[in-house]
Amino acid sequence: MKSKSVLAICIILSIGVTAEKVQSRSKILKMSTTTSLQTSGLLDILLPELEKETGIGIKIIAKGTGAAIRDGIDGNVDLIFIHSKSREEKFVRDGYGTKRYPVMHNDFVILGPSSDPAGIKGMQDAVAAFEKIALAKIPFISRGDDSGTHTKEQNLWEKTGLNLKKKVTHIREKGIKREIGFLHPEGLGKWYFSIGQGMGKAITFSEEKQAYILADRGTFIKYKHGRKQGLDLEVLCEGDPILANPYGVIPINPSRYPHVNYVLAKTFVDWLVSKRGQNIIANYRLHGKALFYPDALP
Repeated sequence: MKSKSVLAICIILSIGVTAEKVQSRSKILKMSTTTSLQTSGLLDILLPELEKETGIGIKIIAKGTGAAIRDGIDGNVDLIFIHSKSREEKFVRDGYGTKRYPVMHNDFVILGPSSDPAGIKGMQDAVAAFEKIALAKIPFISRGDDSGTHTKEQNLWEKTGLNLKKKVTHIREKGIKREIGFLHPEGLGKWYFSIGQGMGKAITFSEEKQAYILADRGTFIKYKHGRKQGLDLEVLCEGDPILANPYGVIPINPSRYPHVNYVLAKTFVDWLVSKRGQNIIANYRLHGKALFYPDALP
């Protein structure tokens, strides 16, 4: 009789442990986000606070915005957190996401060596700066990865009025090969180098080559002031309204993908755009420099 009681207690405890594990797993969200958010260090500050206050854990899948959007289109994640507003709005219009929630912004900057061979230092007109770099045929590094930064870069090249060419190439992410097409000025492989890498690696490569590059300010500050080795590149062109870089978060549409954890995703979004989440974003600084500015609160 005693052995049956012990067995019953063990079964009850086992069920309790199993239920706890299931509940724990159910509070894990899968989120595709940009490499710039990861390399800036913001998620290292933001997500532990989220988990501490809500019990929600986030499995981060960091990649270019284009690839993150494809994760959402395929229903492989619960939400996306990216920075290409026109593509985000289309994602929602097409029925893949429920709503775009504005979270924060910073801006893009044109970096280059302090010697500035193209002579763009102090310019505010980003399109004119791109044109000067192209006409001087000074090395320029492009992420070439269909990211939000890459999208902005192509938009700037289009506005120069230069003769552009289209290139179709393949990049590999986590063992998956995919095709992307992009516009570029003449000189691919000569002075214009498309490397198919995230923001951090692209900045590092640009430093090695002492080349120009379009970067988000958050990652630049992290690499310039948040590392012992610093960064041997300078901000040479900034302040143009066209360089605005807003970030938005979008829960995946449960009507289209019933398996996604929409309730938990919405809880995360509500926390992110709340006063608490926005204050964490506003207070994230490196050596006194703000990396992002909250957009969800006045």
